[in-house]
Formats: sequence, C-alpha cells, structure tokens
Amino acid sequence: MTEHLLSLMTFFPILGLVILLFLPKGNGNLLKGFTLLITLITFFISLPLAFDDVFKTSGGMHYTEFANWISIGDYFQMNYSVGIDGISLWLVLLTTFIMPIAVLSTWKAVDKHVKGFMALSLLLETAMLGAFISLDLFLFYIYWELMLIPMYFMIGIWGGGRRIYAAVKFFIFTAVGSLLMLVAIIYVYYHAVQSGVDINGFSIADFYKLSIAPELQTWLFLAFAFSFAIKVPMFPVHTWLPDAHTEAPTAGSVILAAILLKMGTYGYVRFAMPLFPDASQQFIPFLSLLAVIGIIYGALVAMMQDDVKKLVAYSSVSHLGFVMLGIFALNTQGWSGGIIQMVNHGISTGALFLIVGFIYERRHTRAINEFGGLAKQMPIFATIFMIMTFSSVGLPGTNGFVGEFLILMGAFESELRWFAIFATTGVIFAAVYMLWMFQRVMFGELKNPANQNLKDLSVREIGLMLPLVVFVFWIGVYPNTFLEKMNPAVDQLIEQVKGKQQVAMVEIVDPGHLEMK
Repeated sequence: MTEHLLSLMTFFPILGLVILLFLPKGNGNLLKGFTLLITLITFFISLPLAFDDVFKTSGGMHYTEFANWISIGDYFQMNYSVGIDGISLWLVLLTTFIMPIAVLSTWKAVDKHVKGFMALSLLLETAMLGAFISLDLFLFYIYWELMLIPMYFMIGIWGGGRRIYAAVKFFIFTAVGSLLMLVAIIYVYYHAVQSGVDINGFSIADFYKLSIAPELQTWLFLAFAFSFAIKVPMFPVHTWLPDAHTEAPTAGSVILAAILLKMGTYGYVRFAMPLFPDASQQFIPFLSLLAVIGIIYGALVAMMQDDVKKLVAYSSVSHLGFVMLGIFALNTQGWSGGIIQMVNHGISTGALFLIVGFIYERRHTRAINEFGGLAKQMPIFATIFMIMTFSSVGLPGTNGFVGEFLILMGAFESELRWFAIFATTGVIFAAVYMLWMFQRVMFGELKNPANQNLKDLSVREIGLMLPLVVFVFWIGVYPNTFLEKMNPAVDQLIEQVKGKQQVAMVEIVDPGHLEMK
C-alpha cells in the first residue's frame, strides 16, 4: 500500500462514485452518508503522509509512482507520474480534510438531485488530488481541466438565482486561461523532442533542466502566469470569483475557497516560476504590484458589501494577494508564509462560508442589515464565528497571524520592501471589514422578529466546525509542525527559480532553432 498510497488515495473517490451510481436516488440520507464515508476513508488513507518524517530531511519527491501511459512513435509520450514533497503534502491533506466537512454541510442545504451532487463531489476530489500530486505536466493539465466540470455543474444546478451566469462566467474565465497554458506546454515539449534532448514525456523534473532563452521564456511564462492568475484569482482577472462564490451552494463555496483557488497559487510555485526562472524574476515587480493592488482593492470592496457571503468572497481576493506577495518575495520566509497561508485560507475562509450557510439555512437571507443581536440567541454560533473572524483578521495566536507575518517579513527582507509596507494596510482594512461585519450581525438589538426564534448550532454543525477551530489554534500556536516538513522543499524550489541549480541540457533560442549547451 505504501508504494501505491497516492494512487489509492486519489482514485478511491472514483470507486465510491461507481458504487454510488447503483444506490437508489430517492434516499438522500443514504447517498450523503455513503459519500461522507468515502471521503472519510480517503482522509484516513492520506493520514500516514502527515506522520512521515522523510519530508523534514529531504526536499525531493516521495511516494513516487511511474507507469508509461500514452506513446505515439517518437512524437508524443505521456506518463502516469505522481509524487509529493513538503509543499504538496499539506495541500493534499487539506483536500482530504475539507471534503468530508463539505459533504456533511449538504445535509440540509442540498435536497434536489442529491445523487448528482454527491457524484460530482467525488469526481472533484479525485481531480483536485490528482492535480496536486502530478509530476507529468500533461497529466496535471488533464486533472486541471477535469476540475472545471464538477464545479461548473455545482454552481449551475444547485446555485442561487444567478447561477447560470455565474457558472458560465467561471467556466469561460478558467477555460481561456487553461488553453493558453496548454499551448505553452505543447510548445516546450515539441521543441525539446525535436532537438533530441532526452526527456521522459512531460516530466516536470526534465522540464526544469531545460535552459530556455530569456526572450522565449517571457511568452511561455506569461501563458502559464495568466492561467494561474485567473485561478488564484489575482487583480484584475478576479471578477468571476464573487459571482461564483455568491451563487454556489455552501459546499461548493467551501471547496472553491479552500482548495480550488489554491491551484492557482500552487501553479506559480510548482510550474510557472521554476520552469521559467529568468522571466519570473523579470515580472516579479509587476506581479507584486498586482498582488498589493488585490490586497487593498479586495479589502476596500469587501468593506462596502451588504451581503455576508459576498464580503467573504472579496476577502479571498485580499487574502490570496498576500499569498502571491509571499511567493514573489522569493525567499524561504515568503514562500513558507505563502504556502502556510494557502492552508490557513482554506481553513478560515472555508469555515466562514460554512457559517454563512448556517445563518442562510435559518433565515434564507444573507443581508447584513437583516441581522443583529444573534449572539444572544446563538451563543455557540457567536463563539465559533468570533474565532474565525479573528483568524481571518490575523490575530496573534491564530493561524492567520503566522502566515501573514512570515509573508510580510519575507517581502520586507527581499527587494519588495515598499510593497510589504503598502500590503500592511490590508491587515488594517481586514480588521475593519471583518470586525464591523461581525459587530453588525452578532451584537446590538434584534432588528427583525424572525431572529428571535433562531436555534443555535446543532450537534452536526458543531462537529463540522470543531476540527477547523482546532487547526486555527494549532497552526497559530505551534506552526513548526507544518513548517519543518515544508522548508526543505521550499529551499530546493527557490534554488531552482534563482538559477543556482544549473543543469541545463538544451537552450531553445527561437521556434525553429535549438542548440545543445
């Protein structure tokens, strides 16, 4: 099992999907309970990864699996090649951890076409896990595209009043960026093959060894960077996100915020910057500027929202701007902070979308001015809401503080010092819009009589939130549990981006000319 742990973990949800198809569609609780069981088993399959100390000592890939998959003469070869390092480790575990929580949140929220929703959830889990563990660039692309289909239907079928508009906008934005990345992938592969360079399919490790002319790197990097920027999303290609989040069902919003958005940030770390190091360093000032604009813009727009869910959606634009700033700092502090903040955002923002779902199920509205005084009626809800608010603000002792502190320290110690100074205002703005929203919803007088009869969280809802609360404080108090397994891989990739590991095999000078070095 150890040799094939990643494959077992990735494809176990597909096995569950096949069995799910034979269950009676009229029994919603059975369908949800079975899907919950499959996601829990998948989580337990992934747990041995968290306790393996090999990640503390080596930044390389572990639990690797390889098999020849598709070969067409000497012109095309694609392999099933998977593995994880200390960076993808925590994103994989975040995925298997969040999925049971997302499924459990559907118990009251999803009451139509239950079998379809559960099937799409299992398919989506396989696609997300596959993307994080892929060591073949074309295999990654297949999983990357596969993720679009389940989320498109989740938004389009189970979403709110403007669900079709939001689903189509989500699909168009992400698909356009993906096609540009596909062109770049094929271009690099084709010319490497034509030159006679010994590469094994679309192996990422082999692609790292290619030394591509800087002027060509520029165009290839832009294709990758644009695709990943949409997925993050970075300013100004973020406009699909608020609509998708607002219209998606609660489980869809949780998965989108906690995991899918991390595909964009992970793409920069794993692909765009290490594959094209010269171009990435050339564009760092410009991209850092966009990250800081996103931090401030997202915070200011969130401040103006009167819909709780849309406020949380715009806060994602701001928080993920911090992640990108840490990545562009190009040092251990920045990258470690950025990656731990990916996990933090998944926990905290995922929890906030669950909280929004709880009050929407009770009142069928998300308007802030419809609430007030809920702390008296729902003290357990108020306590958990307060914890997640502090986490999102970055209060010391919570996970958000660790990520933002490392990011700002990394940016300040790099050439992005002024960007770090301006980004710090985003921390202040976050406190304003989150605390102001919390005060208006939870305190004051009960403005609406309907609020007087609201019930506090059920046992199921408390069970949903407690694991998230635990990790808020675990990461906030003792982050070294996560950082010590991450840092070796971070250092190794930073060296790749900075060009210290020069093992170039071929230089692609222009589309029709290649030279051996």
